[in-house]
Amino acid sequence: LTEICLTAPAQRTETPLFLPYSPETLSCLRDIASPFSVSGRSGALVFTRGLSPSAAVLPACRPSNLGDPDFCRVHNLKYAYVGGSMANGISSTRLAEALGRAGMLGFYGAAGQHLEEIEKAIDRLQNADHTYGFNLIHSPSDPALETAIVDLYLRRGVRLIEASAYINLTLPLIRFRTAGIRLNAAGEIETPNRVIGKISRTEVATRFFSPPEEKFLKELVSRGELTAEQAELAAGIPVAEDVTAEADSGGHTDNRPLVNLLPTIIALRNRLQERHSYASGLRVGAGGGIATPEAAAAAFMMGAAYIVTGSVNQACVESGTSDAVKKLLAAAEQADVAMAAAADMFEMGVKVQILKRGTMFAMRANKLYEYYRAYNSFEELPAETRAVLERDYFRAPFEEIWRGTREFFQLRDPSQAERADRDPKHKMALVF
Repeated sequence: LTEICLTAPAQRTETPLFLPYSPETLSCLRDIASPFSVSGRSGALVFTRGLSPSAAVLPACRPSNLGDPDFCRVHNLKYAYVGGSMANGISSTRLAEALGRAGMLGFYGAAGQHLEEIEKAIDRLQNADHTYGFNLIHSPSDPALETAIVDLYLRRGVRLIEASAYINLTLPLIRFRTAGIRLNAAGEIETPNRVIGKISRTEVATRFFSPPEEKFLKELVSRGELTAEQAELAAGIPVAEDVTAEADSGGHTDNRPLVNLLPTIIALRNRLQERHSYASGLRVGAGGGIATPEAAAAAFMMGAAYIVTGSVNQACVESGTSDAVKKLLAAAEQADVAMAAAADMFEMGVKVQILKRGTMFAMRANKLYEYYRAYNSFEELPAETRAVLERDYFRAPFEEIWRGTREFFQLRDPSQAERADRDPKHKMALVF
């Protein structure tokens, strides 16, 4: 930028950029939607709005110019801006609609929702005339649910998903990606369904940027869900053309700094694109901690193809959360977060980043996980500990909470309830 500003057709000056700018100059700099000319006169920089044939020119920098234009073209967007999916409908249909109407991409937060609720969301968003997507979260403790959600998406014609919290890729995910794959009239591979992977580790990014594993393709062929010809085509495409490098974010995160993670994943992308020579390029987006214009600008300057916002969107009137949550988040500062045991991957010891200030969640969730690791059943806990849990945590007797928990899993995944009937440690885990 220094070279551009100080090099004009007729002259060059070594004047430093860091000068007290005039009001006219500041007005030019702030009007990013218009180009301006820069020239050096009498040892000072002169900024003039518009184009001048005798001066260096800086073009307009509109928000629609930021990011990778191919990302916007592929997803039919005006801006390379994504509202990520927050579970339990916090990323609501209203939020996805608002983002879509503004030329951005919004995902519905399907994780943790019953199939009936997800289908209602599909009913609403399928009437939209803009791009939208749905979340698919990795469910290692409940693979039947992941399968059922993919069945629903395929049956209802959902074409775009944000795949989150994946450690290893799964058959349902590959089934979604490869369904309907074909060659078009020009001999190019077409895939009706697209995946945006959300990752924080290079090994997971590698899996998303690579073709589907052969074992998955063989399984889909044996089930009759792919033909041998389709499996051969699928071996030449990435699972995801777009992968979001998720830095230190709310929810599932490895607490990686964006300045380290994003360049690492971009370098990985370059190596894998060279290795596989995909017809369409691979793209890396940035998410985690993007809550201000400065953070968004920094991500784009580091080479992000698109940016993903999450927690900050809970402040929107369209978000599917309560006013109480919005007030807590509005008062939160950088240090007011903590890592706590995750409900969806509790037995695996996975943690998520949550709000600490104003809640007891982090302390209590981690204490419950400690008890789960130390004891084989609720009955094994010391009587005093059981009393504290029933009084302060559950606010009801353990068996009463278990009855409600069992009813929930009888509807969602009966095998979990059946296992808990046989295994008191698993029973305790489901309640916790």
